[in-house]
Formats: sequence, C-alpha cells, structure tokens
Amino acid sequence: MATMQDLDLVGGHVALDFANTGSLDDRPPSERLAAYPDLVTFAVRTELVGERRAADLLALAEREPARAAAVLSRARVLRDVLDRVFTGVANTGRPEEADISALNEFLAEGMRYRRLEPDERCCGWTWSAGDEPLAQMLWPIANAAAELLVGGDLDRVKQCGNDTCAWLFVDLSRNRSRRWCDMKECGNRAKARRHYARRKDSPPD
Repeated sequence: MATMQDLDLVGGHVALDFANTGSLDDRPPSERLAAYPDLVTFAVRTELVGERRAADLLALAEREPARAAAVLSRARVLRDVLDRVFTGVANTGRPEEADISALNEFLAEGMRYRRLEPDERCCGWTWSAGDEPLAQMLWPIANAAAELLVGGDLDRVKQCGNDTCAWLFVDLSRNRSRRWCDMKECGNRAKARRHYARRKDSPPD
C-alpha cells in the first residue's frame, strides 16, 4: 500500500508534490492523506515543519481528533484543487477559473497567518500557527502554488508522459525534454511497454 512516507518527491516544487499525493499510477488506488499524521509526515518531509513541531501537532491532533479530521478534509480539498490547477497548466496552459477561485479561498484564509519578521537583510515572510495550528502547513503550500502561477516558468510544469500516471513535475532539464516524473519508475515502464509492443508485432523468426 502506498504511504506518505514512501511518496517520491519528484515534483520539484512543494505544491506539485502535494498535488501528487492524490495522483497514483497503475498500482492499486490508495489515499496517501488517509489520516492527519500523513499530513504531518508530508510537512516534515518537505521541511514545512520541524520534527519538534511535528510532535506537538500529533499530540494536539490526538487531543482534538474532530479538529484534526476537519483539517485533513480541507487538506484533501486543497490537494485536489492544486492537482486540477497544475494539470490544466501542464495540458492547456491555463487552469479553470473555478479552480483558481477555490485556491484564492485558501490564500485569503492563509493571509491571516502570514507575518513579517526581521532577518539579516531586513525582513522576511514567516507563518504563524495562529488559532489553527493543525492547519499551519496548508498556508505555505497554497502560497507556494500561487507564487509558481504568478512568477514561475509555467512552460516547465508538465505531467508525466506515462499514460498510467498523472504526476506533475517541474522540468528543469536544460532543453526542457523531461517526459517522466521519474525515469526509474515511469520512464522504464514506458520503455518496457514499447519494447514488448515491438516484439509482439514483430514476425516470428
């Protein structure tokens, strides 16, 4: 069974990796955001929260299971919105307006928790837990998605060329020729299928 711990972070961007938690290939379907701890695992693996903060969140979720379940449900909504938005970008160059509106709702909610803090240069953005600590990883994910949409090189946002996979990724290759989310997995599978098809169509010796 696919888990959040074994998720391949091949998207090259946190918003795409989050979208990929709901897009599985030809393995048996599985929900990687099956429980609130899965959301925390993703946040730790993508460095949205540290190990100590993760432990605090897991303890809080145990004390407040209803709130944790509500946050998990919202996380799945955000995940699916991002999947649709960037699938639209990869395939047509433009997402649907309804999906952008849905993303805007998360952005507006998250802005309550965005703060300026002094840093070595002057000031930088940070995120406070505020009155929704269990949801604190959702705001930087939504914000990162918006920044990619506004200022990123959207021509590099692609969807895996394996027709049994829907994972998204940023193509950072020099000539923008990357076709697979992961060459070891989808690339090799596609090559194996093509090889099998050629042998099947070849006349017998």
